[in-house]
Amino acid sequence: MNTEPKSEEFTTVPAVFAVEDSYQIMVPVKCGMLFWVEVGKEKYFDHSNGVIRSDTLIHRVSVPTKVLDAAGKYTVCFKKVIKREPYYTETEETKTKTYNFYPVRTDGVINIYHIADTHGDFSFSSKAGKYFGGDIDLLILNGDIIDHSSDVKNFEIIFKLCEAITGGEHPCIFSRGNHDLRGSCAEKMVDYYPNSNGKSYYTFRLGRIWGIVLDCGEDKSDSNAEYGGTVCFSGFRKEETEFLKKVAKDGEYLDKDIEYKLIIVHIPFTYTLDSPFNIEKELFKSWADILKDKIKPDAIIAGHLHRTCVSKIGGELDSKGQPCPVIVGSCALRDQNNAVTDFIGCALTIDGGKTDVMFTDSERNVLSRETL
Repeated sequence: MNTEPKSEEFTTVPAVFAVEDSYQIMVPVKCGMLFWVEVGKEKYFDHSNGVIRSDTLIHRVSVPTKVLDAAGKYTVCFKKVIKREPYYTETEETKTKTYNFYPVRTDGVINIYHIADTHGDFSFSSKAGKYFGGDIDLLILNGDIIDHSSDVKNFEIIFKLCEAITGGEHPCIFSRGNHDLRGSCAEKMVDYYPNSNGKSYYTFRLGRIWGIVLDCGEDKSDSNAEYGGTVCFSGFRKEETEFLKKVAKDGEYLDKDIEYKLIIVHIPFTYTLDSPFNIEKELFKSWADILKDKIKPDAIIAGHLHRTCVSKIGGELDSKGQPCPVIVGSCALRDQNNAVTDFIGCALTIDGGKTDVMFTDSERNVLSRETL
């Protein structure tokens, strides 16, 4: 994996996020530029209804999954804008940088690393995320990577983690957490993170893996004084329920080449916490029922609880009828001053019908292991 050299105009190397049947190649930048990606002979532009965007500090280009998987590399291209005019816009010469790309393996062992709840820590979590080194197949960033959204600069840690762990060469999945939803810039997240037509919940397909990213929203009722009347997640979750029903009805998860089905969600919704966190019990049970009766996933991967555990069906997190094992895979260790002293993430290896779940620290030590 090679994260250098990167363009001096970029904040990080690109991150390649899986969304539905495409990759969203995203990169934060330091100045106005026209931006596109070339895969083979095809050009994919960051544009707004045909107008190539330049007045932005984050670029996003969608490339079909099958196209990038087959090519095994992509080239980012950009021209810094000197002066954008109604006629004869001035730009610098085009610059390019090519990255190798390694899709999730089509045979053999699949290596996945999961991180959530870093709350702004980069040092320890990035080291933990390097457990597989260059042999990683997929990185999952599962919410509360930032502590809050008071400044768009906070969003950069997402891309810094992707850079440190994948170097722009391996696919990533991103899921929102409840702390992502707090602050004056929370409403702008849709511009800075992967999404499906503005929605933070969507399916994805990576070779033999199919899955759904779900978004529980905040962890307390909308009327809680902590939010000051700034959220409306009750309606949001109802819309998401209809999405989940449609996914179950459409049956894309029944493809004969799918060997493993994952649900990525920050809050482990099958578990009912104490008040005031005991929200949406009936709605979340309906999610569990849809998954259990129709989709039948192999695992739910979550964070939020600030500990690590594997809850099998009927286990400690089964308040609403788990459809499958629930893996809670993240925990920052802190000292008496609340400073982070280490980070525990989750390494998963999938081999046929067997999944090894390993909780590992920043020194790549395996602290515990369980086989599903």
